[in-house]
Amino acid sequence: MGSILRAAGCYQAQSIRYTGERYARAKAFSTDTKNAYLKISVTHVDTVIDPIKDKHLTKVAVELVEGATPLPLFEHPEQALYIFGPEDGSIEQDVVDQCDHVVYIPTVGCMNLAATVNVLLYDRMAKTAVMPLGDEVIKNSRDTNNRTKAK
Repeated sequence: MGSILRAAGCYQAQSIRYTGERYARAKAFSTDTKNAYLKISVTHVDTVIDPIKDKHLTKVAVELVEGATPLPLFEHPEQALYIFGPEDGSIEQDVVDQCDHVVYIPTVGCMNLAATVNVLLYDRMAKTAVMPLGDEVIKNSRDTNNRTKAK
């Protein structure tokens, strides 16, 4: 979850919802090294999709599901709720059935949850017209020990 929080912070996600108890147990290990939880709403929910609160969001399941769209061909909606499966399982069929889209990341084998979140959020940013560019982005984003410059 720490890696997911870091990815959400890097790619400016607005919120994270989670089900189950894993995050509550892992929270004590302080794996969120950039303290993203201070800027991003992190909420435990009983069900991933709330039909009333989420009616304005396009629901996108990200899973290795037969018939899914490969991520390189997917056009991200402006207002999206991305739903990822658990580290050691899959998104439940009834949740997939409620989604507007199902996408997968074409790889050989499956990636872990944090890697999947990073790739999806990077793809979303890379396909937008507002991608941050330039030396100021680099200076503001890198770790304090990195002062390397390109020739």
